[in-house]
Amino acid sequence: MLGLVCAAQPWLSSALRRPLEENADGKYISPFHDIPLFAGSKEDKEIPAKRLKTTGTEVLFNMIVEVPRWTNAKMEIATEEPLNPIKQDIKKGKLRYVANIFPHKGYIWNYGALPQTWEDPNHTDNITGCCGDNDPIDVCEIGSKIRSSGEIVQVKVLGVLALVDEGETDWKIIAISVDDPEAQKIHDIDDVKKHKPGYLEATVDWFRLYKVPDGKPENQFAFNGEFKDKDFAVEIIKSTHEYWKALLHKKADGGTIKCTNALVSGSPFCCSEEIARSIVQSAPVPVNGDCVSPEVDSWHFFPK
Repeated sequence: MLGLVCAAQPWLSSALRRPLEENADGKYISPFHDIPLFAGSKEDKEIPAKRLKTTGTEVLFNMIVEVPRWTNAKMEIATEEPLNPIKQDIKKGKLRYVANIFPHKGYIWNYGALPQTWEDPNHTDNITGCCGDNDPIDVCEIGSKIRSSGEIVQVKVLGVLALVDEGETDWKIIAISVDDPEAQKIHDIDDVKKHKPGYLEATVDWFRLYKVPDGKPENQFAFNGEFKDKDFAVEIIKSTHEYWKALLHKKADGGTIKCTNALVSGSPFCCSEEIARSIVQSAPVPVNGDCVSPEVDSWHFFPK
């Protein structure tokens, strides 16, 4: 785990905002743009880290945890706000929570994103036939620990699921933290099937049904819901990293996405420490959020 986690949570905001945090050098940064995708990369000099670039021949990635396992609040990187704090999503004026679908409670993995990636909504994927969902690529971390929102975890990639969510490509990377007790024996998607039987099937069911309690249809998948292996997943990650590079250098239309960053060399959106600090200082003062609805603790039952 990288050393950016602190008591106040880095770059983390409540639904009604909590101030962003500084890194070890006293700089305010964007979790979307300023944390290196590749763990141990040269950019990591700006991020306190264990230099764990590889385990054997495996390249490691930095994952930003948005939602801890077994929780329901839909926390996510706010891509349309300067410096992209992590906030609870709001829809129709209400805080968003995922429903509990039997036999699960909330999210069944530590859920988050890979920084410096972007699923370009202007690009039609050759595999799924759909455009990207305009977000960083999502990660399901399947290790044994419950992580914290805002935590940075070094992970190795195991495979990927191709979700088609309301007509958009929404890749779900399956990964495991390198410090997990089982990380030394889980190296690819087939190892997950062997050592965590039923977990991948539960993952497909979760993504298929999680919007149904809100009155939406079941989600669909490319490849008939089959997981692709590590090598396939890494290629998908690399492509989304290239789309992100184009975004940060004004070679792609990001629409309402905020590309303000503090550390990306050569980016026209790179700002000074003073500007970054003023962005944070101008953020609304934290206030108590709404009471959590009792519905969050309800269970929903659907046939498989």
